[in-house]
Amino acid sequence: MEVRSRAPGKIILAGEHAVVHGSTAVAASIDLYTHVTLRFPSSDNEKTLTLHIKDMGLEFSWQIGRIMEALPGFTSPNPLTPISGSLERLASVTSLVEEQKIPEAKIGLASGVSAFLWLYTAIIGYKAATVIVTSKLPLGSGLGSSAAFCVSLSGAMQPRGLSYGESDLELVNKWAFQGEKIIHGKPSGIDNTVSTYGNMIKFRSGILTRLKSTMPLKMLVTNTRVGRNTKALVAGVSKRAIRHQDAMEAVFSAVDSISKEVSTIIQSPATDDVTSTEQEAKLEELMEMNQGLLQCMGVSHASIETVLRTTLKYKLSSKLTGAGGGGCVLTLLPTLLSATVVDKVTADLESCGFQCMIATIGGPGLEICFKDTNCTVWDQVEATGSPSVVGSVDVGWGKAIAPLSWW
Repeated sequence: MEVRSRAPGKIILAGEHAVVHGSTAVAASIDLYTHVTLRFPSSDNEKTLTLHIKDMGLEFSWQIGRIMEALPGFTSPNPLTPISGSLERLASVTSLVEEQKIPEAKIGLASGVSAFLWLYTAIIGYKAATVIVTSKLPLGSGLGSSAAFCVSLSGAMQPRGLSYGESDLELVNKWAFQGEKIIHGKPSGIDNTVSTYGNMIKFRSGILTRLKSTMPLKMLVTNTRVGRNTKALVAGVSKRAIRHQDAMEAVFSAVDSISKEVSTIIQSPATDDVTSTEQEAKLEELMEMNQGLLQCMGVSHASIETVLRTTLKYKLSSKLTGAGGGGCVLTLLPTLLSATVVDKVTADLESCGFQCMIATIGGPGLEICFKDTNCTVWDQVEATGSPSVVGSVDVGWGKAIAPLSWW
């Protein structure tokens, strides 16, 4: 039996850093996905759990008996009740990961492998399987790669009796948050929420509100390939806020206004091309203002400024997304922009050593397909509001309709 899932990455459209200081921020899903394939063996004689991170050519395997020894108590796991790992249990997970001797150059993956082991054991228990992971999301670039990983894993591992309605997605989101805690310590929950539900969310002071975008948006996402220390950047903004309290309060207030206006625009219907062009022009101005305020906070970087200058040559508007200090930059691609211009700006950016990706903003969240090993078609999948049976080659993505249990 086989389950496939995919979950999107995310961007911050407006409000990063200022949100820590009480301002509103807006985040959205992007159509760059992490895919997970979960395969259970046809024979009960198989006693190995294997994780294959295909893009990096890495494979990790554990004997089920070794997992039972290190993590006792999951003979009958409860997938409907998300649980956090105790310090003792997480230490045991760490030991299992260390036994794999991850190459030094890839040691940053260790926390993700730990999250996988915990989620798998806590949700499924001691069952042999092969899990294959592929992703279009660059690691550590601020596009929510770890959240997409945890959401896709958690979705694929859920019992097949789920309908993947609101309550079931909430369950997946809670499990994914447990994985994010293992990877990041104290995550906000924003990344996994966007990845689970898709579209866009507005958040302020811990309150998340899901938004429904009515306008199609495309962004050129430029990965500067410059690593950054998120904690240090957040701390730097806080120190600047202490040194220049009145000025920084004005900065945060301005960002709050920008985020609110962005959320209003993306929810306003565009009845024709003229209206759509006007909305895009407003978003461009707001992105430029937001970027200027982020520069005031001290979180830009030489690589980010290079992207800004390059896109400005083509009269395109850009801003950093996420922590800054490197990472990724967003450039709005207006609907009427010619493909020739997109090709030229992309070529210029890539000549600087950057990675460019074109992404649609505000698409669907977690999507799942089920397939029995001795069956030739996928189960019913709701792709456009009504069920359809999809062939085993042409897979349609959507909320799975799956009436059976698979353990």
